[in-house]
Order: sequence, then C-alpha cells, then structure tokens
Amino acid sequence: MEQQRITEQRIQNLKKLSLSSMFIALGILLPFLAFGNPEFASIWLPMHIPVLIAGFILGAKHGFLVGILTPLLRSLLFGMPPLIPIAIMMSFELGTYGMIAGLAFKIFKKNRIRVYLTLLTSMVLGRIVWGISAFLIFKLIGRTITLQLFIESAFVIALPGIIFQIVFIPLFILYLERTGMISQLQLNQNDV
Repeated sequence: MEQQRITEQRIQNLKKLSLSSMFIALGILLPFLAFGNPEFASIWLPMHIPVLIAGFILGAKHGFLVGILTPLLRSLLFGMPPLIPIAIMMSFELGTYGMIAGLAFKIFKKNRIRVYLTLLTSMVLGRIVWGISAFLIFKLIGRTITLQLFIESAFVIALPGIIFQIVFIPLFILYLERTGMISQLQLNQNDV
C-alpha cells in the first residue's frame, strides 16, 4: 500500500514537472507572436497567459516557479525582455500570478464564479507586485518610476492583453473543468 502511494506521488510529480516545462516553453515561445516588437508584447502580454493557466492547473508552488523562471529564461535565451530591469520585474509579477492563481483557485473552490475571482485576484495582485518591484529596482539603478507611468504601463497600454486574458483564460479553464481534464489530472489537489 505504501509503495503504491509512493509510486502515485512520483507519477504526480512527473506530470507536474512535464506540464511546468510545457508552460515555461509556451511562455518563452508565445512572445515570438509579437514579431520582435516589444511594444506589441507590452500590449498583448503573451507571456502571462501560460503562467496564469499553470497556476490554475498545477497549483501555487508550480505556478510560482513557472512564473519566476519564464521571463528570466526568455531573457537569457533571446535577450528579450532585457534582464535588467524588465525580466526581473516580470519574474516577480508572473511568479505572483502563478502562485495566487493556484491558491485562489483552491480558496474559491465552492464559488460559482471562482475562475473569474481567481483570475482577477491574480491579475490585480501581480500588477501590484510588479509596481512595487519596478519602484525598488528602478531606485536601485538610479532611476524613478512615477505612479502615472506605472498606471499607464500596467493598465492602459496593456488593456487589450488584459481583456484577452479575462475572456480567453476563463473559457479555457471552464472547458478543462467541463471535460473533466482538470480533475483527471488532479494536479491542484494537494498543492499549497
């Protein structure tokens, strides 16, 4: 019995590792849809989508790791986003997205609109963390970021990407729930 439990746990860990790798790869590759245009990527936020979905499916710990690693690896592999300060700020933001999506999806388990509550909570908290990290990192490198610039960058410029995320991600997660794929994977069950 104990051996069977250990084997099942190893299979769970392998599934999470495999899916985490897939979400990181998607996060690295999706920005190529911006055709090398950083402004286009800032508008549509392609790296955010796989991280948020990873949080829903894999839980807080793996969602956090996918979020932290994706912008850093993309920066190291392709030079975009620039490591300092953008990729570092994004790693804090996306790490928060993945972690909060995993936590909130469990917390709001009995709520009928839990997918939307989870997504909005993740997005708001991630943007707040991005703002705080931007302020601190810019201060360390001798530059400043104003509240107006933060609001413009985090919400105004990114509005098309935010709207896309609010429409697409819930539809995708609800589809996975309706088809039984999330419960079949049972990946967000024991993760804190």
